[in-house]
Amino acid sequence: MKQLLHRMKCGTWFLLAAAVLATLAQGSAWCADLAQVRKSGVLRHVGIPYANFVTGAGDGMDVELMQLFARHLGVRYEYVKSDWGTVVQDVVGKKVQAKGDEVALLEDAPVKGDLIANGFTVLPWRQKVVSFSAPTFPSQIWLVARVDSPVRPIKPSGNIDTDITRTKALMKSKNVLALKKTCLDPDLYNLGETGANVINYHGSLNEMAPAVISGKAEMTILDVPDALVALEKWPGKIKILGPVSRKQEMAVAFPKGSPQLHDAFNSFLKQAQRDGSYRKIVKKYYPTAFAFFPDFFKGK
Repeated sequence: MKQLLHRMKCGTWFLLAAAVLATLAQGSAWCADLAQVRKSGVLRHVGIPYANFVTGAGDGMDVELMQLFARHLGVRYEYVKSDWGTVVQDVVGKKVQAKGDEVALLEDAPVKGDLIANGFTVLPWRQKVVSFSAPTFPSQIWLVARVDSPVRPIKPSGNIDTDITRTKALMKSKNVLALKKTCLDPDLYNLGETGANVINYHGSLNEMAPAVISGKAEMTILDVPDALVALEKWPGKIKILGPVSRKQEMAVAFPKGSPQLHDAFNSFLKQAQRDGSYRKIVKKYYPTAFAFFPDFFKGK
């Protein structure tokens, strides 16, 4: 009996020690909080070239915002390029598998940065694995077609749910582009139930509007920032048919193990909105956003 108790105690201590080591290992793999960022002397901004948030040419709304944040912290700024398939794992240290609103964390992956900022939409599955800052930009998913398409835009009813239903009805029997693992994932908006021929595009988000313009599909879903860029870049080439989602928000994403860095950014953002530097950056990259979303930018 004594030998059995001894083995049980040894086994308990072994499991406890293993759990502690696993927790410590997970913590080191998962996050670099404010103290670690300041100690390292660098803020690693994980991003994806997308719209005017990260242009790929060394600038963009989120690039400038993160550069200001790094300066605010007194550290050097560093950009880390990622892609939609790995961007979350690059900050949480785990491979991620998402479908609709569900998500699973799989095996360990290298941590490459401290935060994500590239017009990153707040989605339910993402909220389960990262902590979002206060909103940095408004968004919504729109249905877009070539300007010469016979399909006419819906007439706004004053009820967003009615407008979404009417917009989705326009997709029936049409080829509609979508993009998995992004805010344009067709599973997020139940596009499979619309009767559309949903085409999962294999290029980048930036290529979806020109793909429709060139005739590769009849329609595409786009989020507001990308649609605003496309309307400016290809005037008279595309038209907005209607909303596919309710209004959304974009924000900076942090590992859940970085609460102090998360809070430091929120404080910085409030300061930038008070002193006008935030508004100046938005105006530089999205001058028409204020007209489309006056309520969001009121007081910012």
